[in-house]
Amino acid sequence: MYINFWYPVTLSEELKEEPIRVRMLSQNFVVFRDSKGKPNTLSDTCIHRGGALSGGVVRQDCIQCPYHGWRFNGDGTCERIPSIGKEAKIPKRARIDAYPTEEKYGIVFAFLGDLEESKRPPIMPVDELNDEKNWRANVLTYEANINFERSIENGLDAAHNEFVHPTHGHEGEDDDYRVGKLDFVDNIFGPKKWGFGFWHAFKSPASKSDGPQLKEASDERMAGSGIVGPNQMWTYIVFNENSEFRQYMFECPVEENHVKIFLINMRKMMLDPNMDKPIADRCMVIAKQDIVILEKLDPVLTPQFNTKELLVPSDEPCIKYRKLLSGWKKKGWKINTTELAANVGKKAYAIPSPARKTQKGWVLDKVPLS
Repeated sequence: MYINFWYPVTLSEELKEEPIRVRMLSQNFVVFRDSKGKPNTLSDTCIHRGGALSGGVVRQDCIQCPYHGWRFNGDGTCERIPSIGKEAKIPKRARIDAYPTEEKYGIVFAFLGDLEESKRPPIMPVDELNDEKNWRANVLTYEANINFERSIENGLDAAHNEFVHPTHGHEGEDDDYRVGKLDFVDNIFGPKKWGFGFWHAFKSPASKSDGPQLKEASDERMAGSGIVGPNQMWTYIVFNENSEFRQYMFECPVEENHVKIFLINMRKMMLDPNMDKPIADRCMVIAKQDIVILEKLDPVLTPQFNTKELLVPSDEPCIKYRKLLSGWKKKGWKINTTELAANVGKKAYAIPSPARKTQKGWVLDKVPLS
């Protein structure tokens, strides 16, 4: 798991007037809206006596701790300590980590890290949402007991569809099956350093039961996939000129072996709202087919060295992904989960926020990094 990237926190519709607790990167966060509806994401641990701020209430645009009533604003600064009286000076160290928070596509995102704004990676754009004439969306969430890196690698794996998804391949019955040439491209959603993509042609059974747009599609199709950062992935499936799926996945590692996935599925066909549920159901069928495989992988985590897997040319996207992860680890952005786990219940940590670059004397230590 890595700091200094944007992570999906919750669906906008799930964040109402009351604060909520969200688990991300093996840490707890409190998320709440101020009086103007702006979402805020803060470390959930009160630096007074360890109270869970998410169990409190919102008062005057601050989250009020349920234990002793300390109030923290959206910037993490403590504005009230009832026990010392309203005339007393609040200590400078009375602050908690607060994280840049944005709301788009019906999802609340938080930047969990300490990079200054100009150096942060982007949140993938979903421009199709602005073209309601030609595109329609499903926004889905689901969770699985898998490591998020394994999930991303599965999406970058051009060879698994033939065997995992019956509607995508021939289930191994085509003796002439092979993965064709992968055409790599630079990151299509920002600087090259944050990701890459690739395209390839593949064959799948012609549809027998879908609408006319898919029935007209041949079994020769084009697909593309790519990443932005360690946890954002796009997949495009082109059936024909007028029929296409574009999927945008924003993954949030809850724990090292548990992930929550936010999926925006855009379709350039079957635009009737009555098709929303059938399309959503099909998306979940496909997701569950992947989960059945991924929850039984051994080891749970990707091996430390590629030599511990016998990789072949179709695995090149996974190799490229691992190289990017290695680069981000060298920057000191990878969370040391071993040390973190060793101190569960003994020590409270916080993901470092941008304010730590300019302010010293924080009560909670930042999460151990490697």
